[in-house]
Amino acid sequence: MIPHLTTALTGPLQELERRILDSSTAIEHWLRAQWQEHTPPFYTSVDLRNSGFKIAPVDTNLYPGGFNNLNPAFLPLCVQAAMSAIEKICPDATNLLLIPESHTRNVHYLRNVAQLRTILRQAGLNVRIGTLSPAITRPTTIEIPESQPLLVEPLVRAGARLGLADFDPCAILLNNDLSSGLPQILKGLDGQTVLPPLHAGWVVRRKSNHFAAYDDATREFAQLLSIDPWLVNPYFAVCGEVNFHERAGEDCLTSNVEVLLAQIRNKYLEYGIKDEPYVVVKADAGTYGMGIMTARSADELRALNRRQRNKLAVVTEGLQVSEVIMQEGVHTYESINGAAAEPVVYMIDRFVVGGFYRVHGERGIDGVLNAPGMQFVPLAFDDCCTTPDHYAQPGAGANRFYSYGVIARLALLAASIELERTAPAA
Repeated sequence: MIPHLTTALTGPLQELERRILDSSTAIEHWLRAQWQEHTPPFYTSVDLRNSGFKIAPVDTNLYPGGFNNLNPAFLPLCVQAAMSAIEKICPDATNLLLIPESHTRNVHYLRNVAQLRTILRQAGLNVRIGTLSPAITRPTTIEIPESQPLLVEPLVRAGARLGLADFDPCAILLNNDLSSGLPQILKGLDGQTVLPPLHAGWVVRRKSNHFAAYDDATREFAQLLSIDPWLVNPYFAVCGEVNFHERAGEDCLTSNVEVLLAQIRNKYLEYGIKDEPYVVVKADAGTYGMGIMTARSADELRALNRRQRNKLAVVTEGLQVSEVIMQEGVHTYESINGAAAEPVVYMIDRFVVGGFYRVHGERGIDGVLNAPGMQFVPLAFDDCCTTPDHYAQPGAGANRFYSYGVIARLALLAASIELERTAPAA
């Protein structure tokens, strides 16, 4: 199933999708060349928005937590991609330690961990699950409705190696974004590959670094297709030294929002777009839709009340917000049964392995669909995003999914460049 696109399939989007479709051979060749120079993260998910005139990423996650939402038919793709990733990083690996988030009550997340375990086992690895949670002091079985139970065990550090009481892994796969900081037990490991690298965690990572790398990637991509880079790239700006409680950095926030809104209005005029521009203000580090708001004018930031400031001041694991990214808001004109929808594309290594639609019945076309406390219904993609139909029109199922896969891989390339630039050795 592909969501209904409420804008007519004419104008900028049709032209963009036609360029992508007609240039698919050049795109794949270009991407292959990029992977000879850059190493993709082990796995990635990308949140996209389709406004009817542009398709752009709004978030790139290096610790994806929704593998349970993918179409089961694409499990072989996941397994093959995982094999490729492991062979490049640790070709002799037989043992892999999976470290998930410490919370154990979220059934949807636990199903994700179980699916990751299945993928990795079918890729030929002995997989055990270790936890950073101090509450788990002995092997503990966690029952999951409609899924196989998980055996979660306390981590054991022996010198410069990390494992379990009777398990010494070659590779360690983190499905924990390190929002609460870098645990001592993960520091100074020797002879073991940690995936993704530790500097991919939010203790170091910044969204602004990612979108700066994405700017560079899209410039070259846009030249390849002879398109305006803005059609696949949201404007953004950054403010540091922000304190929402004390209203510190407010001038930086409001002035940047005004500049961004002016840039967006100019583009809307250029393309004859009638929508109202908006900006998304969010923490430069952190996930789960926390520390985020939308603004259509700088006055909305000036008028924030204490409760709104408190919500913006803290993100995951109680992390205080001091750096903020302001990003062009991209409307979503896709809907399922009247509910706003946005595609989320999943990748392992450099391969697209599927995706799903995040659907939210209580948010509008300019709303944040990945919001804490809200319910969303994932709808798995019918297509794996890698097989365009050159005899069909732009916007047809396979071609829409292919366009998503191309833009997601562009964000994946940006993540690769971002990690290279922010590596400790760099």
